[in-house]
Amino acid sequence: MRALLDVPGLDGASDAVRLAVLVLASRTPAENGVVQIHTSELGRWIGMSASYTASDVVSGLRRSGVVSVETEKGEYREDIGLECKVLPLWAAQGMVGHPLALAKKEFATLQRLFEAVMAPGWKHKDGRITPAGLIGTRTGRGAATDRLALLLLVLEARETGRVRQCGGTVDTRRGRAAATVARMLGCSASAGERVLERLEARELVLRVRLRTASKMAHRSRLMVPAVAAAHGRTVADGLQEDRAEDLEADFSDPDVVAGPSEAPGTEEEPQVSGRSVTDEADVADPDVAAALHTDHPHLVTPVVDLSLAGGFSGEGRGADGRRPGRACVREDQAVDGDDAAAGSTSPVAEVEPLRGEKPKESPVDEQEQAGGVAAGAGARLTVVGGRKTQQQGRPELPAELDLRVALTPVSWLWQGLNRWQQDRVVEAAKAELAQLRQVLEWSAQAPSALAARLTSRLEETGGEALIARPFGWITRRGLVRRPSCSDVRCDDGVRLDTGADCDNCANILHSRRAWRVRIAAEVDQELPGLDQDARYREIEARMRRHAEAEAEDFVARQAEAQQRAEQRAAARVAAEAQALVERERAAAEAAAKQAVACEDCGRERSAGLCEACDHRRQAEVLIGEAGLLAATWSADLTDPAAVAAVTAEVRTAIEDAIAAAWEQFQQITDPAVLEAAGPDAVEDAAAHNAMLTAESAAAEYRHEALVMLGRSEDAQAEARKAYATELAKPWFQALPDSDDAQRAATEAAAKAQTRAVEHLLAVRLEQLHTQARPTPVRPASWAQRLPDLAARPLDGEALEVIA
Repeated sequence: MRALLDVPGLDGASDAVRLAVLVLASRTPAENGVVQIHTSELGRWIGMSASYTASDVVSGLRRSGVVSVETEKGEYREDIGLECKVLPLWAAQGMVGHPLALAKKEFATLQRLFEAVMAPGWKHKDGRITPAGLIGTRTGRGAATDRLALLLLVLEARETGRVRQCGGTVDTRRGRAAATVARMLGCSASAGERVLERLEARELVLRVRLRTASKMAHRSRLMVPAVAAAHGRTVADGLQEDRAEDLEADFSDPDVVAGPSEAPGTEEEPQVSGRSVTDEADVADPDVAAALHTDHPHLVTPVVDLSLAGGFSGEGRGADGRRPGRACVREDQAVDGDDAAAGSTSPVAEVEPLRGEKPKESPVDEQEQAGGVAAGAGARLTVVGGRKTQQQGRPELPAELDLRVALTPVSWLWQGLNRWQQDRVVEAAKAELAQLRQVLEWSAQAPSALAARLTSRLEETGGEALIARPFGWITRRGLVRRPSCSDVRCDDGVRLDTGADCDNCANILHSRRAWRVRIAAEVDQELPGLDQDARYREIEARMRRHAEAEAEDFVARQAEAQQRAEQRAAARVAAEAQALVERERAAAEAAAKQAVACEDCGRERSAGLCEACDHRRQAEVLIGEAGLLAATWSADLTDPAAVAAVTAEVRTAIEDAIAAAWEQFQQITDPAVLEAAGPDAVEDAAAHNAMLTAESAAAEYRHEALVMLGRSEDAQAEARKAYATELAKPWFQALPDSDDAQRAATEAAAKAQTRAVEHLLAVRLEQLHTQARPTPVRPASWAQRLPDLAARPLDGEALEVIA
């Protein structure tokens, strides 16, 4: 990206033009380097309108000389279709070691990166929706700058999401993070700060100031949460690693020595330009310059910071501001922070009490020392009124990145919840995130969508300070979806997947307005003399009646739909019961059939036919088929004797082959193995061997029959006819001896010959099968059979003659 942005032709170009070059580079095919794209689509990628892209961006690309542009003109001579080639990118192909010499898989990776960062989102014809990228919904003024800045930050971020910031002296009012963005974009520090603020407003980047035990100003970190999430990391992990690095630092502030952003041990170009970005005097503040004092070696335990506003021992810690009953009550409440002391450090046990009373231990400290209070990780039991105890909540948001991003807008309310309430909020947030992942095409957008919902709810309320009951507000108003229609993707009239207005809500609103206009027209027609107030009341009354009728109809339709669902469920249960009965009947029949002995050899439990007898029958059928296949071309089909002779010869040959194969099988097989397999193993193996040998022989005889029939006069005549027909086609008449004509004619003749041979074989086989079937004998008529029956003596008459 730096190699493309540093091309001389882009000096002084707008961010929209620079970003367009990068977009075209990401969409460059590795085969020919030509990108075909519509002007409106290019504008969607850079966040600008189609008219601005056609008038300013395309002309800027032409002036730069970096991209060759061939256009297709529209109705008003504007550029609508573009064929672009990024010249430096394509010229570097084949140059070993050049940063722009990308392989095909690198082009694919680059395109995937751009889609994840700034894809505009699409709605496919089949109804599928491809969501926008991280900043894909940012359009309008400054959109190209914001997209370019986020792209460069993503490329410069480490696996932890941290972006290495620039070194040197920077503007004191802007900060080092803003200076880093400014140097990336080549703009002033104030412009870089505005870009950074817009990215922070969308929660795409974070400026996190590290905590210190002394509460003095310390360094800030510029983080890209999406990069950390892509590597399975969290922002908290990145901060912990940064803190671990700080403990081993040999300089007063690593930010000061963090020069250009090349990787360690490499010779890559710096992330930002080397010039200083200052709008005012070159004065450093704790965020952007050296630390206020030298780092001391960490040889002592850090001082525990108390969360009291003034540090007085008698200050009340309850939410209602009441005074404690005595000095030791409620003074050991868990502090809000991760720097709380692990041991018992109650302020009432100090050597110098402020009230002049005798120092004594707090009851809570005594309970902790006796093991009466179980303190969890990040939370302690709080004494309420000296009697009841409750577990104070965790001051930090959950460590899981999705929950942390989603609940960031209500982080202040989170601190006012106890442990049980925080667990319920986490459960509700996870449930909402699961629903959003089912609705959104890109499930990674669910945390940002939930955070946007909480932010919108806070703006409606007027801010966190106006919320009296944080738990109820978060669980029943902040997190819940408020659909304005029946669409599951609707939330307050906005589509969750695209961020656009809900079409279904617009249809409902349009329908209601149409009904109001219709009712108003009816009132004007039926009651023309009404004044304005009476007319308004009449319209509202009729609208209410119409709404009530719609509600009743909706309830009726819901009841009908529920009834249909119950009927479908009942039918489904009945079908499953019937299927179960059918399966049981089929299993019983299969068991009964399995118990039948083989009808050929009498083997028990063979389902009427054992495996060996089945193989013998198949082998017999294959031998007969092979004999008929041989007779189709080698015997006179009208002479049964000739056909029988060929069939007998083929049978003898196949039986000899079966005997040879079985002898070979016995030579390579240990008889003990067959005997161990079972009493019928030898018989089964012999029958299977006979079937395989017969099957192979039948295939060979079929192939031989096709070859011999292909030499017949009928097949040759069909081939010659197809050959002549192909050459007689109009496009071959001019050059019938050309290679193309001869090749086409030869292929046509081969196909015709194959069809003719298959037809001849099928006809002759059918003729042989017909001759082999016995002719049905019709019984003699009753006129011929009755004299014979009359001449037979009856049983009684025969007995009398004998007597």
